[in-house]
Amino acid sequence: MPETTQIVINTGPIIAITAALGNLSILDRLYKRVYIPAEVKQEIIAGGRHGFGVPEFNDAVWLKIIPTSQIIPHFLRNSLDLGEASVIQLALSKNISTVCIDETVGRRVARLNGLKLTGSIGILIRAKQAGLISSLDQSLQRMRKNGIWVSEKIVNLALKKIGEK
Repeated sequence: MPETTQIVINTGPIIAITAALGNLSILDRLYKRVYIPAEVKQEIIAGGRHGFGVPEFNDAVWLKIIPTSQIIPHFLRNSLDLGEASVIQLALSKNISTVCIDETVGRRVARLNGLKLTGSIGILIRAKQAGLISSLDQSLQRMRKNGIWVSEKIVNLALKKIGEK
């Protein structure tokens, strides 16, 4: 889990963190700048005013939303969904070393492009280590209760890493 002061984050982790914690304020406390590509914003607000995570996203006025779409190379466009591709392209164009992506293929492509990675669980681990949340286990249970699938193996590894199991 890379230590960084700025990050570009994808749709899945935004929704997962909201499911785990009920808001996105943890991102503001962990990072100086959290960038959201226009494409990710569009994916989130496509849920409508009452879609899961939309109110919490709109309340996070400190997010650095990039208003213009990314020019995405064919390699990224053909390999990934638009959100993941825009996250990687924004990080590369702004020289931001770390991205937050949960999907396996997106993570693989980010690594191939020399980027450091974290995911929603990595952010929760970092928050627990910083004393910003009291229980990773409870956060993961809320995430699952709100419909976010996480493998048992990943849950056990995360809990073991921070000493909750």
